[in-house]
Amino acid sequence: MFIQSHTPFADFTHQTDRHDKSKAPLKDRTVLVCGGDQDDCRQVAESYGFTSVVTTADIITSTPTLWPFTSPQSYTSYARPLPQPIYNPSSTSPTHLTISSVFVFADPRDWALDIQIITDVLLSRGGVVGTTRSRSLACQENPAPLVPLYFSNPDLQWASQYHLPRLGQGGFKAAFMGVWEAIHREIPLEEKTIGKPSRETFEFAEKRLRKHRQKLLGTHKGPALGLRKVYMVGDNPLSDIQGGNDYSSPFGSVWDTILVRTGVYNDSQVPPHKPKVTVDGVWDAVKWALIREGWPTDEIEKLSVDDT
Repeated sequence: MFIQSHTPFADFTHQTDRHDKSKAPLKDRTVLVCGGDQDDCRQVAESYGFTSVVTTADIITSTPTLWPFTSPQSYTSYARPLPQPIYNPSSTSPTHLTISSVFVFADPRDWALDIQIITDVLLSRGGVVGTTRSRSLACQENPAPLVPLYFSNPDLQWASQYHLPRLGQGGFKAAFMGVWEAIHREIPLEEKTIGKPSRETFEFAEKRLRKHRQKLLGTHKGPALGLRKVYMVGDNPLSDIQGGNDYSSPFGSVWDTILVRTGVYNDSQVPPHKPKVTVDGVWDAVKWALIREGWPTDEIEKLSVDDT
């Protein structure tokens, strides 16, 4: 079982507009998906059940003047035609591209392009790309809500093959929020970040674990069917460890956190969130957990990394 930071977005497909319950569920409306290599994140979103997915590549290839500092030709191999045209003052089309929600699935490859397009969508009238709301709306007592914006990962940095940590999706979010604050600070965002350490991500993961456990045990009944203990292993105290420590299971399971000295771990700093234990690597974390669960040491030593 493999869960990524954006996997909980699968639960958004049946979400309805909280401001207008008469609208179709989100899976049947057009969403903007950002991030990832080429068309990968669109395909993932479609596998989750979203039926009308637009990317920034689609938008820039349809309207190159929207952002003149990039080459639309670099996107043409995987861009798709838009479901409706982008609004412009001379348009005669009866309908125009309307975005219901924006999802940042993974780290965007062109930050400037994605920041511009997301900003355009959020400032549009009702999500109609190419329109803009009056700035005076922000002064109204109950202004029309902005298009919701969802990020999937708050990590500022991550470990790559380079010897120093690299900026992650959290860095992109900080850059976007900096631009928004500088230009549109009077307009409150409808923004939410899932991914570790958010409760939504941990509860989603536990539900998947419980479902997987039930599949493994079949119709077996009794205490063994319940998920009693979960060990959260990670290298980032600000996401893995904080999330595991803060999570209170609605199902009664107990979560213990294990920090590993790999990835973004920095042994020159005291972790801001204290784990249950700190070990050298993932295999050491697995062995520590098995010992805690009462496995005989000789049986653990017979295991290999491939077995886990």
